[in-house]
Amino acid sequence: MPACCSTFERAAEQQFNPKKAAAELERYRKKGPGPTTRLLQHGIAQSGVTGGTLLDVGSGVGALTFGLLERGMTAIAVDASSAYVGAARQEAERTGKAHAIQFVHADFVSIASQLPATSVVALDRVVCCYPSCEPLLDAAISHAEQCFALSYPRDAWYMRWGVGLENAQRRVSGNAFRTFVHPVAAMEETITRAGFELSSRSETWLWSVDVYLRPNRDRMATAERM
Repeated sequence: MPACCSTFERAAEQQFNPKKAAAELERYRKKGPGPTTRLLQHGIAQSGVTGGTLLDVGSGVGALTFGLLERGMTAIAVDASSAYVGAARQEAERTGKAHAIQFVHADFVSIASQLPATSVVALDRVVCCYPSCEPLLDAAISHAEQCFALSYPRDAWYMRWGVGLENAQRRVSGNAFRTFVHPVAAMEETITRAGFELSSRSETWLWSVDVYLRPNRDRMATAERM
């Protein structure tokens, strides 16, 4: 799916380069998905959404996608890094799962209008990569038919300090990529305004993982009659 190369995509190509993609794929093969990915997989599974298609925004080497394929889903995996898309495709072919995944190399915000709505939309450690999270969230939420899930840095002083230090180091080295800690209340307002309700929230010391559901009106009507 062709798309013009955005400023974000150029920065992502620099940050998420072939060396990092290879290292992350090797780590995934040895240790499985990381903490936020495991929490997202569990939260989505516990939400009651079964089958359908996952739109994995910022899919990386495919850890979240591969885990949800095991639960009977198909997937559209979108990432702005060609190296990470290549690594995920390599793993999909190695494990015989390539037939169930559509890979897209692009900045999701730039090509969102070209993608279909899906049962589940997930963003694992992606919101922090955008200076303004609202356009990303609006574009992603509009594709979610049942479930919207994301992980993001906790809005705590030590996370803001750490992110600021990382960005300063990137600035000195000439790396244009930046990360951000966005206010949780603003993200919640954007998501709930679109008609979703928080189903679960899990936290590590560094990250929060939220799963939202679009209310099932038939289920709610049944519960009210009981």
